Amino acid sequence: MDITSFIIYCFITTFTPGPTNIVILSTVHNYGTKKAAEYTFGATIAFGLLLGISAMLNSILITIMPNILIGMQIIGTIYMLYLSYQIYKMDSTKSRDNKTGTFTTGFLMQFLNPKVVIFTLTVIPSFILPYYTDTTIITIGVIVITIIGFLAFISWILFGAILKNFLQKHSKIVNIVMALSLVYATIMIWV
Repeated sequence: MDITSFIIYCFITTFTPGPTNIVILSTVHNYGTKKAAEYTFGATIAFGLLLGISAMLNSILITIMPNILIGMQIIGTIYMLYLSYQIYKMDSTKSRDNKTGTFTTGFLMQFLNPKVVIFTLTVIPSFILPYYTDTTIITIGVIVITIIGFLAFISWILFGAILKNFLQKHSKIVNIVMALSLVYATIMIWV
């Protein structure tokens, strides 16, 4: 296994903007670091769970993958467009009871996030299974990838926390840019 390519692939895929990272940044901006951390923990656990499922059921999923991918794309697209709209219409000047930046929403979004689903369906069979079939090695791979994903999520929280004052000062523009970024990520799923 080419460990360098594996690590680079994991870092590029998890650190680049995607639905989860954009929602984390938006949550920091609108609700603070604590809410974003709560969301991140849910997203991380689901990410690891998806990796584990992919590793265990890879041979079954490959035979039915086209159906799974199309269904996930449709559901994920609808959900991501809904999140885009919610980010766009946020008003950071009003106090609110946030129900979106929770552990549960972070957890559930990973199962509807096509970027994550596609990544988890490809990383294990592309980089680990061709070289290793030992359960211990596969488990270590899942743990390493999950840690990389968690570091990516935390970096987006830190980015949001460091730039919070700037983001709040320009909140409408920031919300529009984040909403459009999420729409772009949604469009890229279908391109």
